[in-house]
This record gives sequence, C-alpha cells and structure tokens, in this order.
Amino acid sequence: MKRDILKIDEELCNGCGQCVPNCHEGALQVIDGKVRLVSELMCDGLGACIGYCPEGAIAIETREAEPYNEVKVMEQMIGKGKNTIIAHLKHLKDHGETGFLHDGVAYLNDRKHLLEFNLKEVLHEVHNHGSHQAPKVGGCPGSKAVVIDRPHDDRNAPVAEQPSELKQWPVQMHLLNPNAPYLRGSDLLLAADCVAFSVGNFHSKYLKGKSLAIACPKLDHGIDIYIEKLTAMIDIAKVNTITVMMMEVPCCGGLLQMVRNALTTASRKVPVKKMIISISGEVLNEEWV
Repeated sequence: MKRDILKIDEELCNGCGQCVPNCHEGALQVIDGKVRLVSELMCDGLGACIGYCPEGAIAIETREAEPYNEVKVMEQMIGKGKNTIIAHLKHLKDHGETGFLHDGVAYLNDRKHLLEFNLKEVLHEVHNHGSHQAPKVGGCPGSKAVVIDRPHDDRNAPVAEQPSELKQWPVQMHLLNPNAPYLRGSDLLLAADCVAFSVGNFHSKYLKGKSLAIACPKLDHGIDIYIEKLTAMIDIAKVNTITVMMMEVPCCGGLLQMVRNALTTASRKVPVKKMIISISGEVLNEEWV
C-alpha cells in the first residue's frame, strides 16, 4: 500500500529544532545536531511540522510502504548511531508499544557483536526511562477526549435567536475562488474548522463584516493549494486584513504558518491577527503578528 512518510534532508537540516514542538505526534527529536524521525510508527504523514522548518529540509514523500515493521525500521536507523537508537526505543516505550520494543531489542541483541556502541548502556538507559514519571498517553493532543463542564444555568430559558453573519458561499478553502467578488477588499477571517463550534458568539463578534475561509491543517490535503489561494487573495483580491482563529491544540498552528508562507510569496503585505481559542471557547491569545 502507499502511505505518506516524512522525509528529512540532512544536508539542509541545521538542527534548529523549530519543527520538533510542532510534530504533534512527538516523532521528531534533535539528535547529534540533526532532526531525526525517531519513529515512523507515530508519523501521520500530514506534515504539520513542515512549515516550521526555515531551511526547507522537511518534505512528505508518498511511497509504497509495508505495514510497520520494527526490524526494517531498525535496519534503517542503526547507522544513525547510539543516541538515535535510544530515542527511538524510548519513544516506543512512552507510547506503550511493547511488542515493537521487544522486536527492536531482539534485533539489537542478535547483532550486538556488530554494533559500534555498547548495547548494555543503551538498554540500561531505555529500561530506566520513565520509571519515575507518570505514564504518557500516545496520539495527538487534539484528539484527546475532554468533558467540558458548563455552569448549571437554566437551559430551558428562552434565548433570542442570533442571525447568521455569513455573507458568502462556499467557505471551505478548497471550494473558495480567490477571485470571488465577496473577497475583494474584504477583511478575511481564516478559521480552523472547530472554532465556530467552540465559540458561542462566533457570528456576532468575530464573523460579522468579514469574509470567511475555513480549513483544518491536520486533516485537509493540498495545503500547498491553500497557500496559493491565500497568496491570490492578498495580491488579486487585495484583502485588507487577515484574522487567523485557531484552536489551542498544536496541529492548528499550521493555519498561521500557511498565511506566513503566502506572505513570503505575495507582492503585498497585509496586517495579520492571531487568535488562539481554548477547547471551551475562550480567547487565550489575541495579537497582531
């Protein structure tokens, strides 16, 4: 089968690590001065980290790939040295992948006489890793189940209907035409898909008077197309301002990065406001960037 896998150009990578906190799966680490993909198992291939690399060293490649095989991964990783092996095994331990961890250790044991490092030191460090820490939960923090407690007000009390402030259609980025008349000279609100469901007064306070584009940097494909459209909105539609509303989860940061990438190629410069929304609907941060 084919699947998307992160590819790092080690000649371009300067080890700055700006991509690391923006890999919401925790699959990237800076090791020996270079960013390493320590586990293909946890790489979702969506590339939320790509826009944070100032050197353009990260890309996504689509290739034929067998189901995850720890032995094959270890074969590729072993030449990158002791520290990368340790980081990879720790990563498997953190995410509860005991079966893959066993396979990796067995592979190393079978070849310990060929290794350029002391296997006992590696196993000792991995064995003691996390022994004094609370267990970690794998996966994207944006998909963690959370129950939001609301005040126990009178849910049966009559509520005045609020009119929609949407003045266009469509709104999804893939469907938007950058040359549409409603975009010309407008103040653009670029919102993550989840924002309107979290913010109770989204229409009346934030959407009113603005054109709208919605996108999800984690789940949508064709982010490069989004960047091209944003560039056209800046140069051709000549939008006045761009407000980027994002959820607090790490993967949402790709929305602002799309705008930044568009601004680097656009001939015009426009003011950009960043807004970060909590999962319970509060504004955590609002600033012009």
